[in-house]
Amino acid sequence: MEEKQQSEIECLFIREGPQSVNILADPNARLVQKELKSLTDKVKNWASARKSAEKKNEHNLSESHQGQRLKQLISRGRDAYQTSLQVILVTDKCHHNQLEHMDFLKEIKLFAVLEFDPESDINGTCHFFRKDRVANLHYPRMYTSQDSLTTVAGRLNLFKQTSWIFCNGQKNEDSDADKPLTPSEWLKKRSGDISNMVTLLCNPDLIGKDRLLVMFVLHSAVADISSPILETFCAIYRTLEGADNILCICKDPCVFTRWKQLIEVRCKEDISSKCIYELSLNEISSTVKKLKQPQTQSSLKFLPSTGLSSVLLTKKDEELFTVLDILTENECENTEIERNDAFNEFKKKTEEDFYKGGQVTWWNFYLSEKPGSLPFIKRDKFNELHDLLTPVEGYTSPCVMINLFHHPGCGGTTLAMHVLWNLRRKFRCAVVKNNRATNNEISAQVVKLLTYGKQEQSGNTPVLLLVDNRDDIEDLKQDIIASDRKCHNGLMVIILNCERTPFPEESSRNSRLSNVFITNKLSSTEQSLFSEKLQQLKDDHEKPETFYAFMIMTKNFSEAYITNLVSNIIRNLDISTNQGRLFSFLALLNSYVNGSYMSLSLCEELVGIKNALWRQETLDDKMNPYSTLLLTFTVEEHGTYQAVRFLHQMIASKSVQILNQEHKLSLSETTINMIHCDRIYKSSMGKDFLVQNIQSMLITRHRKEQGDEKDTLFSPLIEQIHEDEGPKKIKEVLEKATVRFERSATIPQALARHFYLKEEDFQSALHWALDAQSKKSNSYIADTVGQVYKTQLKRKMKDIKDSMVLTPEALDEYLVLGSKAMKAFKKSQEQAKTDEQVDPFDPQTRKKSYNISGYVGETEVIITLLEYIKDLPLSAAPDRLERDKMLQFLKGHHSLNSLQYNHSNATIVQLVAVLERHERFLTSLKPRLREMFEFFDNYFTYLRPRSQERETADVKHKRRLSEYFKKYMQIFELSEGEKASEKASHPNLSLHQQLQEKRNYLEAKRADSFAGLLQCLTDKNGPEMEHILKRWKFIFDNTPSRSVSDTVNFILANIVMHSIKPSSQVTRKYEELVELLNKELQKEGTHSSLTEMYYLSMLLMWPVRDTKLDKFPTYRNISTYTTSIKKSFHRRFSHMFPARSAISHFFLGKSSGLKRIVSKVKLDQILINISRQDSISAQSGQQRKLHNLWQSGAAWNEPKVQNELLRIKGKSENGEIYVNYGSNLRMSVRPVYLGDIRSGYSQEEVSFYLGFTMEGPVAYNIKY
Repeated sequence: MEEKQQSEIECLFIREGPQSVNILADPNARLVQKELKSLTDKVKNWASARKSAEKKNEHNLSESHQGQRLKQLISRGRDAYQTSLQVILVTDKCHHNQLEHMDFLKEIKLFAVLEFDPESDINGTCHFFRKDRVANLHYPRMYTSQDSLTTVAGRLNLFKQTSWIFCNGQKNEDSDADKPLTPSEWLKKRSGDISNMVTLLCNPDLIGKDRLLVMFVLHSAVADISSPILETFCAIYRTLEGADNILCICKDPCVFTRWKQLIEVRCKEDISSKCIYELSLNEISSTVKKLKQPQTQSSLKFLPSTGLSSVLLTKKDEELFTVLDILTENECENTEIERNDAFNEFKKKTEEDFYKGGQVTWWNFYLSEKPGSLPFIKRDKFNELHDLLTPVEGYTSPCVMINLFHHPGCGGTTLAMHVLWNLRRKFRCAVVKNNRATNNEISAQVVKLLTYGKQEQSGNTPVLLLVDNRDDIEDLKQDIIASDRKCHNGLMVIILNCERTPFPEESSRNSRLSNVFITNKLSSTEQSLFSEKLQQLKDDHEKPETFYAFMIMTKNFSEAYITNLVSNIIRNLDISTNQGRLFSFLALLNSYVNGSYMSLSLCEELVGIKNALWRQETLDDKMNPYSTLLLTFTVEEHGTYQAVRFLHQMIASKSVQILNQEHKLSLSETTINMIHCDRIYKSSMGKDFLVQNIQSMLITRHRKEQGDEKDTLFSPLIEQIHEDEGPKKIKEVLEKATVRFERSATIPQALARHFYLKEEDFQSALHWALDAQSKKSNSYIADTVGQVYKTQLKRKMKDIKDSMVLTPEALDEYLVLGSKAMKAFKKSQEQAKTDEQVDPFDPQTRKKSYNISGYVGETEVIITLLEYIKDLPLSAAPDRLERDKMLQFLKGHHSLNSLQYNHSNATIVQLVAVLERHERFLTSLKPRLREMFEFFDNYFTYLRPRSQERETADVKHKRRLSEYFKKYMQIFELSEGEKASEKASHPNLSLHQQLQEKRNYLEAKRADSFAGLLQCLTDKNGPEMEHILKRWKFIFDNTPSRSVSDTVNFILANIVMHSIKPSSQVTRKYEELVELLNKELQKEGTHSSLTEMYYLSMLLMWPVRDTKLDKFPTYRNISTYTTSIKKSFHRRFSHMFPARSAISHFFLGKSSGLKRIVSKVKLDQILINISRQDSISAQSGQQRKLHNLWQSGAAWNEPKVQNELLRIKGKSENGEIYVNYGSNLRMSVRPVYLGDIRSGYSQEEVSFYLGFTMEGPVAYNIKY
């Protein structure tokens, strides 16, 4: 066998297809080297490729967590997406194939959309969204305004509905200003508007950073660095000071890469951690929807309708009810939360929130009806309120108001909502959820709710509207009636007004409306129900004894319980810490301002909580254990945000008391600390509302007519500081407030009032009053200036009276002060005609009123001066004769020379010299005073207030003015000596003297004017009225050049006489009175300012089937005179219309002649006689009963009333009523209540009762 030899040969095999080739076997060394180099390069490439692949795998592994990142960014690290989060979406054009995956936008709280697709409303995201949801189409320029943030938010419906803002115009827009632009043109023309818009939308006063998420959704790559959408990102980035609130969703990695690069160039920040770019839109949409908390609302909502039917309330339509919280008949039923594992936790928290002191929700009632639960505690007044809302006999008015008076914190609103819950299938129930909404907004939405889902021919299901502590409830009623008038044949709306008051029982007695009241005292039945409920809460909750609001009621509002509770919890509170300061601020605010609170974000800042965005530290933790007395709740003011208040007002008040007594923290110190705290007045949610409440705490006075315990000169806080700490502290507090609220006019006004009322420092008072006037000039501040002068005048007069030494300098000063006071009061009177109809010392009120304080003030000044001047010691032994001569001087009948004074007495000579310098002013006082009394007669007789509170104020003013009138009559009362002197010096003027005596008598009886004669209907009996008429007859018969007003007054005196005593022999015949009036009308024509003359033309010449009137030329122009009275009345009184309405003193009766003029006093007496059969016997009770009969319309149904009045037939046209008398006479009549006329301008036959006001004829009890 042959042995083979082995040798070592270098080999390098490379696979080529099916073969392996040894590249070193080639004998050509050059070729081998070339192959080796090629192989080396390939290996390097393969290694590089491998490394790249490995990196890519690692990259894919990390990017697989983008779903988790999306959850983190959307939920802010929580388990679920928070419903309080407001989202601003910035997006470009979405391909129509992807629109279905944008449906997650409908599931989140979309605050605004910054849209860069000009066709979005045609076929894009906007069009897709608006199929099911409401969005308002806006442009950026609409967000550039000098108006306040509150005004802009209200105008654009921010928070209430999504704002879809077309940032690069719309393709289908007609205006060139709103068409799409190229990027370069956009930068020049629109970038400024975008910057302003972003500044407003991202303003922390509008949305706190802790509730804001800006979401960019980019469907295509951003082209270059001048892109409008990139410019918008930079504006948002600058405004929010970084990208913490930003999330970017990119269609794919390419879009992301380009976006990331551009932002790194512009903002020098890597935003990769804020971007999602590996997930599809479908995945993103599903993830967001999955993150949503389970729905706590029914997926389908139904409203009750006619015939026990129901109407579906769609989500989109529900969003249109921006100011109403609508209670549907299937509220809380079939919700996601009830089918969710978290339901028990939700149920537990819902109960805890309520029993700790939170607002009751519909869920509380629903949960109490679940098996195993105790029924919701039914208060004793539940059935009474329920029956008031659902009377067996029904209602006769299209809009009914019912009041529920209650102590704060005693469960009044809860009772009202409980009744609504039980009536949700009978009525369409709703709650006004934003008390700052206007009456127009509320009334329009109430009418929309009333008619929702109805055909024209079907009936309406009435709306039951709950209003909580709103001031202008009467105006709201009128606005509802005026908003829609087609439901007049059946009940339209029931307004249930919850009104907080310290004296619910007294408010109930004084109210003229149907009402119920509850107090902070439980009956034995209620106490047992609360005890039973407490036992159930012990079974279901860990520490129900910490549900302090519930425990307060369980303990029957025991002050000892509240004192013990607060003392124990705040025993170790350090008032010098941030926590102590916040606690004292909230306690003070909640004690003195009902419904006050501070935003949660502000509270967190005040106690030093950082990183509130991710909630790593909570206010409850930071404030523990004091947080057990506080409640965090949701506010809907301009959007939804979290706020903090005390659990109960009694706890807040007790905390203030204990801080003062045990921690030596005075009210003034807390108030000053609050004024000095800069952070409160910087940007924060609800800042405007908080600042308004702080100012209200300093200036809003209490008034008995508004249900308060007493009338106060200052706010309760200021009064308490004065009582506890003295006037110096008030001065310090208010002076510091003027620095903090430097633009406020009411703070220096309050300070002026303090100086002249409490310290009698009139110089300082005048300084601050003028300071207030320089900031805002209105009738109330002008009145304060007058009050300073008036009070200083009275003080100086008292000082001189005490010293019994009057110097000429002092007299001159008096007259100068009086003149200045009158000038200020006259300015107040003029400004009252044009200024805002609100009282600055009650800035939260919406109630319209006409300010007459300037008239009252001037009247008091004149009376004060006259009383002083008439008794000036100008002779050594002043007697009645000398006094009479002084009165003659003041009347303007004699000059000062007629006064007999001691010319040798230098002081008296100087005093007379002072009087001479002011002679013109002094002789103007009496006629000016007459003007004042004439104004008041017209004001109180021709017009009546629109609210019951103002009626109470009227009674006070009348009482005060009656005293002034008595003083006036006493001052100018003629002595026997004066009468004898007058007759002796003017024997040939005895007729003149007699005429003057008659006028003096009429003036004393307040029957010398038209308004005064109308008042005689109420104030005078038959014999008194005959004496009055005889004097008017003497004046009428004997006055040489009789004025038109004398004739008019004489005619009215006869009408009033006939109304009071029809059998009187003194009364002129009807035809004679018509003849007299006819002559005056012919002389005066149709453009006279004497409204009263035209009023008589209606009374005496209203067309009836009586041919006697045909002979009078003016009868043919009677319709013209009804137009004249309206014009004349409006010229004289239109500035008072917001506060008052014209009164009907007479109605048209069935008889003829004077008998056809039926006074309202006569109808009132008929109704009073009927009501005496009822149990109400007190005078006040009779008056309330009488008012209710007129208000409800029941008075017209009384047969005895119907027997007196003539029912007229007419035709409704264009919201007015017209009555045709023959072919040439057509009379226009205004409906008193707009709700009596059907809408739609339907021209139909109607009948009504005719009333006569100084504004013209009016129609009552209109029937079709």
